[in-house]
Amino acid sequence: MKYSQLGHSPLKVSRVCLGSMTWGLQNNQHDADEQINYALSQGINFIDTAEMYAVPPSPDTYGKTEQIIGDWLKRHEEKRSEIVLATKIAGAGLSWVRDGKPINKQAVIEAVERSLKRLNTDYIDVYQLHWPNRTSPHFGKHWHGMLDLHAVSKAQQLEEMSDILEGLKICLDQGKIRHWGLSNETPWGIHTYLSLCEQHNIEKPVSIQNEFNLLHEKDWPYLLENCVNEDIAYLPWSPLAGGLLSGKYLGGARPEGSRWTLMQRHGLFRDTQYSQQATAAYQEVAHEHHLSTAQLALAWCDQVDGVTSTIIGATSMAQLKENITAFDKPLPPEALAEIDTILKTYPVPF
Repeated sequence: MKYSQLGHSPLKVSRVCLGSMTWGLQNNQHDADEQINYALSQGINFIDTAEMYAVPPSPDTYGKTEQIIGDWLKRHEEKRSEIVLATKIAGAGLSWVRDGKPINKQAVIEAVERSLKRLNTDYIDVYQLHWPNRTSPHFGKHWHGMLDLHAVSKAQQLEEMSDILEGLKICLDQGKIRHWGLSNETPWGIHTYLSLCEQHNIEKPVSIQNEFNLLHEKDWPYLLENCVNEDIAYLPWSPLAGGLLSGKYLGGARPEGSRWTLMQRHGLFRDTQYSQQATAAYQEVAHEHHLSTAQLALAWCDQVDGVTSTIIGATSMAQLKENITAFDKPLPPEALAEIDTILKTYPVPF
């Protein structure tokens, strides 16, 4: 396993980050235990979760994933210092989380306390803002044409962001969180937080996790360039586009028990003629190089300049093992050239 520096922090994280959002719905405690134990045995030291999980989000699944991780940590206290644990505070828009209200200073303080309790730990390595207040009710609005750029005034946004930073500073000073990060943010959001941090003498974010994959590469190069120059770790989520890039949904297939058979926001991943054709083309390249389509997509993500660690998730051990092996060796130049041709043939449909 290879490791990278997590932004400007002293933390070293594995190039693979173990995602956990299925734990508590599609996966139970036993499944999660098995995944965590196997991931650690493979050198993975980075686990990502959120107060909102499991998914699809609901009042019944809220907080369950953190509880499952907390259960494991309670039984493996000696392992806590070996793990870089990241979690997230939910943004506005979920009625069962703080009545759907925007994140503010008090919400951060209270949410940190609750996550610490569910996780059975006295500190969180990286505490992230799951999505910005201005993209309420969720980060799906990052798709072209969905974000209302004039919905909230700049003055109000700056006020809200400064208030959030106050809450984060309190938690940082108390040692309850070691670092903080962003999620589902834009270049303007990063730039603004950096300016406010400098203004208020608060540690700047160490990381940002955004959706990034072969069907959704909107962050290249502009946001990634920002991350590299500001020493902010870039953490892609959904590198398989919700499973689409595994090839299992080709031709309208819906395997039993898969995410897309659940009430799920898979529309975010745009299951269109474009994405089907692109996935089929990637599948051909993968088979040509003796890889699964999922392994090709993950290996490509790992090789994108500026990526620090890729967040993977799996509902079965077979999937987890297959995904982890994708990071064993880089893709050959011929495969990268073929992928580049497909990217140009099927550009992101903005």
